[in-house]
This record gives sequence, structure tokens and C-alpha cells, in this order.
Amino acid sequence: MSNTQSSTPVRGPWLWPIVLTAAGVVFLLDNFLLLGDFDATAFWPLLLVFAGAQLLIKGDLFPDSGVRTFGITRGSVESGTLEITPGEIDVHIRPLQQEGRLIAGQYAAQARPALYVQETHAFLKMDRSATSRLFFADWEIALARDLPWALFISANLGRIDLDLSEVIVEQVHASTGFGDIDFVCPFEALNPLLLHSTFGNIRIITPIGHNVHITIKAGYLFGIHVDEERYQRIGEGVYAARNIAEEAPLVELQVGGTFGDAYLA
Repeated sequence: MSNTQSSTPVRGPWLWPIVLTAAGVVFLLDNFLLLGDFDATAFWPLLLVFAGAQLLIKGDLFPDSGVRTFGITRGSVESGTLEITPGEIDVHIRPLQQEGRLIAGQYAAQARPALYVQETHAFLKMDRSATSRLFFADWEIALARDLPWALFISANLGRIDLDLSEVIVEQVHASTGFGDIDFVCPFEALNPLLLHSTFGNIRIITPIGHNVHITIKAGYLFGIHVDEERYQRIGEGVYAARNIAEEAPLVELQVGGTFGDAYLA
């Protein structure tokens, strides 16, 4: 098993050096009283404007500093556990199309996922506290499709996007404080799957043929919107997918929220 990383060579950031150099020159001249009655300190909020515009448009304070990609070969691994604590970062997980890899994707620059292997089980951890606070790019993750995965994701402000339609799932615990969850149900899950959002919406898509039962535990401020062509209600807060394949194993999904809405499509 090998852990490889690469970063695409790009030209370094140019906006911030220009802004910071210009601001430094102005403040230096102001300190030596060379600007007369001009008050340079009155313009320091412009730095916040530049920072906010950069984050809004580019997603990072330094977007041209390089994107770090990673890939880990599967080796003898037969199952995996992935723990993600992204903080305010958005996370996107999808099936991995390339054979022979355990996991691949895009992580924060100057950082790498922690990896520990015990016999034939791989433990991986991606933690916002282990990355630079200057980078806010989304984390893109692709998982091998032919082995069971246990996923534990806890976000503060970020969005969680999980497409597990072609992934074998052992268990999933995904929660957000302020943020939405988009979830595409797997064909097979060995244990009930748990989704929760305190402030945010949860959108669930069940592919045609998947045998999914969804139980929603919601408060008064958490709405439920169901596509009745795709689901039928079989109990209080319990919905079963329609048009399931005969050989499809049962996947149980438990959904909870405080403020927001659940959408079943």
C-alpha cells in the first residue's frame, strides 16, 4: 500500500502581494508624516473587503497556492473506516471509478489524511484542525466500491454531500451544526444509517431499485417533504421506497433535524 500526493504547479497568488505591499507602503509613509493630513488608518477596512471578496469569488484566501491531491492504493485492505471533522469546510464523497485504489481525492494544501492499518482494516482521518486555516477549498473524496466503509462525519458549518449509490456501506453517522446534507442512498448497508442537521436541510435521493426505509424524527420546526411517486408511508414518520428490485437488501436510514426540512426524492 502506498500513499501518494501531488500538487498541480500553478503560478503563485498575485492579488494579495499587491494589496499587502500597497497597504504597507501607505502606512509606512503615514507613520513618517509624508502624507500630510491624509489618514491612512481610515482605509484599513479595505483589507477586509479584499479578503471577503476573495473568499466569496475564489473560495480561498490564497486560491492559486496549489491544490493538493492524494491517492492511496488498496493493497490487502478489505474494509475501511473514514472519520472526517471538516469544521466549516464542505465535503463531497462519491464512488471511486479507478480500480486498485482505496481512496483518492482532494484535501487541504500542505496536509494529508492520517492513515493507520490494522491487519486488513484501514483507518483514515481527515481533521480541519490539522490543516491551514488560510485554505477553505472543498474536500473531494472518492471511495473504493468493492469493500465496506464506515463513515463518521461531523461538521460545524460545512455542507456534507454523500453519493454512496455504488459504495458498500457498513455504517454512516453524518451530522452538521449549520449546514445541509445531500445523501444518495447505497444499494447495501450492513447497519442503520444516521443523518442529523441542527440548522439545515437534508435531501435524500433513492436510486430506482434500491430497497430503502427512511425513519424521520423531527421537531415542530423541521418539515418533511416527500415525493409520493417514489415513496409510500408505512408508519408514523416512516417511508419506504417504491419500485424496488427483488434482490435488493433492506437499507435503513434514520433522519433527524431541529430547524430545516427533509426532502425525499
